[in-house]
Amino acid sequence: MKSIKVTDHSVSQKEFVLEYDSLFDWYKTTPVPENISQYYESDNYISHTDRKKTIIDKAYHFVKKRALKRKEKLISNLIEVSNKSILDFGAGTGAFLEILNKRGWHSIGVEPNEKARGLARDKNAICMASSEEIQNHSFDVITLWHVLEHVPNLKKQFKEFSRLLNTNGFLILAVPNYKSFDAKYYKSFWAAYDVPRHLWHFSETSIQKLAESNGFKLIKSKPMWFDSFYVSLLSEKYKKGKINYINAFAVGLLSNIKAILNNQFSSKIYILKIKK
Repeated sequence: MKSIKVTDHSVSQKEFVLEYDSLFDWYKTTPVPENISQYYESDNYISHTDRKKTIIDKAYHFVKKRALKRKEKLISNLIEVSNKSILDFGAGTGAFLEILNKRGWHSIGVEPNEKARGLARDKNAICMASSEEIQNHSFDVITLWHVLEHVPNLKKQFKEFSRLLNTNGFLILAVPNYKSFDAKYYKSFWAAYDVPRHLWHFSETSIQKLAESNGFKLIKSKPMWFDSFYVSLLSEKYKKGKINYINAFAVGLLSNIKAILNNQFSSKIYILKIKK
């Protein structure tokens, strides 16, 4: 497969290249900036703010609110014990932690961005800059909602998952899928490439191979139905300079319809366990 040239439409307007790796069936963003933190320092990077100014902001939070409830229901169905514990990597502004606390979970978040971490703490969430001080095998569930694609060293990160997760615990990953219809439709303008913040670009095969090579096994995958619509809204803006709401909705809908047949949803949730 050929490399893909993609522009950082959100912050810097710089161009990056996605290099394909056939071993893991993924693309990797190159070059990776040494000062990558500056690419997150923007009001346009919505997951680090609670901003609700634009229509896209409001759409994001509309989808987010419903998605958070579905996420909590998903993990509650996996864990039957009463004293449930969860670690949310890339907790952002703490919206998921806030819901977990209300539902009786013992929850901790990890968020490197200081501003977002402060907003999480304003919601009375426990949110740390890193997981290094957390004791071994502390959690029934570890979640990364659109976070794994940001992680520079995947092997090191999976070692940390193994250290922190209970033997029978679950690792839940949600990532964009570059094989979806909306990705193929928008090509280099597909908003979920989000370079250079997204360092990796996964397929389900990628996740399965990554899991197997790091001592985990993929149990099941589930669709994220709303992502195709939100990603299409942003992609329309990047491609045409303004949003065609009708076209964005049509592309998002068609992506989901096609995915019912081929399982290539815009984003997917993967449920993993440690191999025994």
